[in-house]
Amino acid sequence: MNLNTGDDNMFDFYRVAACVPSVSVGDTVYNTDKILEKLHEAYDYEASIIAFPELAVTGYSCQDLFFHDSLMDGVKEALGRIIDATVDRDEIVIVGTPFKFENKLFSTAFVILNARILGVSVKTYIPNHHEFYEKRWFSSAKDLIMNTISFAELGIPSDYVEVNYELPVGNNIIYDINGKIKFAIEICEDLWAPIAPSNILALGGAELIVNLSASNETIAKREYRKGLIKQQSASLICEYLYTSAGSDESTQDLIFSGHSLLAENGAVINENRDFIANDYILIADMDLGRIRHDRMVSSTFSDSVNNFKESISKIITNIISDIDLPTSDGQYVIVQKTPFIPGTKVKRIKRCNEIFDMQVGGLAKRLSFVNSKPVVGVSGGMDSTLALLVAARALEKLDRDPSDLIAITMPAFGTSDRTYNNSLELIKALGTEPIIIDIKDSCIQHLKDLGHDIENKDITYENTQARERTQVLMDYANKIGGLVVGTGDLSELALGWCTYNGDQMSMYGVNGSIPKTLVRWMIDSVVENDIFPEASEVLKDILDTPISPELLPPDENGNISQKTEDKVGPYELHDFFIYYTLRFGYSPTKIFFLAKKAFKDVYSEEEIKKWMTMFFRRFFNQQFKRSCMPDGVKVGSVAMSPRGDLRMPSDASAKLWLSEIENL
Repeated sequence: MNLNTGDDNMFDFYRVAACVPSVSVGDTVYNTDKILEKLHEAYDYEASIIAFPELAVTGYSCQDLFFHDSLMDGVKEALGRIIDATVDRDEIVIVGTPFKFENKLFSTAFVILNARILGVSVKTYIPNHHEFYEKRWFSSAKDLIMNTISFAELGIPSDYVEVNYELPVGNNIIYDINGKIKFAIEICEDLWAPIAPSNILALGGAELIVNLSASNETIAKREYRKGLIKQQSASLICEYLYTSAGSDESTQDLIFSGHSLLAENGAVINENRDFIANDYILIADMDLGRIRHDRMVSSTFSDSVNNFKESISKIITNIISDIDLPTSDGQYVIVQKTPFIPGTKVKRIKRCNEIFDMQVGGLAKRLSFVNSKPVVGVSGGMDSTLALLVAARALEKLDRDPSDLIAITMPAFGTSDRTYNNSLELIKALGTEPIIIDIKDSCIQHLKDLGHDIENKDITYENTQARERTQVLMDYANKIGGLVVGTGDLSELALGWCTYNGDQMSMYGVNGSIPKTLVRWMIDSVVENDIFPEASEVLKDILDTPISPELLPPDENGNISQKTEDKVGPYELHDFFIYYTLRFGYSPTKIFFLAKKAFKDVYSEEEIKKWMTMFFRRFFNQQFKRSCMPDGVKVGSVAMSPRGDLRMPSDASAKLWLSEIENL
């Protein structure tokens, strides 16, 4: 698949390779052979950026051999072979090696492209503690006097380099590849510093930080290291590629693990599985669109750039404009069908527990502040069930009697026996008595007042029931000094699948930032944790009930006839669209590509386009319902409160988005 439009990578995908070759300590010929083997493997993967560990040319463990001329001569020969292996190639190759400048030895990263050295990035922080005594051999980038050098002065033999040229040297280099990607390098210990070189380099524009490392392994260090990398990628809003020396290093006192990973703004995209590893390539696709979006919307990032202008001014930006950098087809982009839901049961239950606690905390505060009882309309569906569970738990938190929970069920034309009975059973299981208010007669009278034929089961027929229920809840709350707890979820709000001044309205909405696909697992976690043991069985049946507004009469067998997803589309697709539209601002074209990848065995391309069209049309023309939505606690990175996360005009046109979908 060609992702390019003209010269642009329309999806901002770039492939990286972390290569950990076998090493023979001190044998630069053997090491170069292995580096070249891995380099050609990485070429086959069509990686844009190929990185090798710290001091890969010699091995990290040479110790006093670093002072020997024979080893340094071998380094230059090795670099010449690597340079020659990149001729007529558009991939960026980054290799770690010792090198001597100004009669001092440095741990460096040579950046090579098409038989040309783009620059030499130099390690800043030289450890001299615990098991590391690098200051015996290496100087810091801060000890450099020069910041450029000519290729001829390097003394590297090459069959292809004919023209002498200047190249930057230091710890402050950003490599700008044709304006498509900006990356920078730090080496091993640099990451552990209180203010790492990558902090300034990222503020200077680097979107990808590459760390060439030789980190030994000890108990718990891998997880600590991974956490450090994840946090750095999050705080810098960047991609962070880390590759480390493998287990072929000397085991005289240390064991090296070959740990490699790519972190993207706080999330690990790929990581080698083996605890002690060697002789492998880690491949991952970066999505720079995420980085660019989050930097654009982060005022803190922009303010940090302004606060560090002096340091940023010292950065050397090497602009390479004569290159067609390979772009990725997205093969290794990881796409989850349900981005709001963690992939493992343990993580899922943990997240659901945390969200439930946030919902409960928000409602408890509001109930305490207004000194009210929670009033919940209970339909027997999942949304009202979750709201009822939150209200019951909030009362427990406030040490109030369960009977303070005012649970009202309001059967009407579409109410099935299953949902009606489930609502009654659930209310009783939570320690209170249901209030049953049949609204059929009220709705019939209202339709008569409107002159509406009751056999005409149109939107007026449906919304009459929704608004009558809201009126009952509001008036009952007035009667007993209560607070109406809203049940509508994030997915319904995004689609506007709610009745204006009906279920769209409440006095406090507890589900407003929880997508439909997650609501199910929220209730499941309540069952798993046995929070309301008396309600477990009825909760299981509620989870098994089809999603429906129940505004049309049941079928001849008394079963639900109106299933929401038949009309509006699969919620798993809509939640997918919601996530990538609101979290990253992706175009329909990019979302379509990701959706095809995620749902390739579930929905056809035509189905995805159909429901995507539905989503964007409704998302735009139903904004007026979100513009006056009630208060409610935000629990995740995607929310639509008009007072916070989504400031959107109610009369914005969807034409550009819908036209783009038509042309897919």
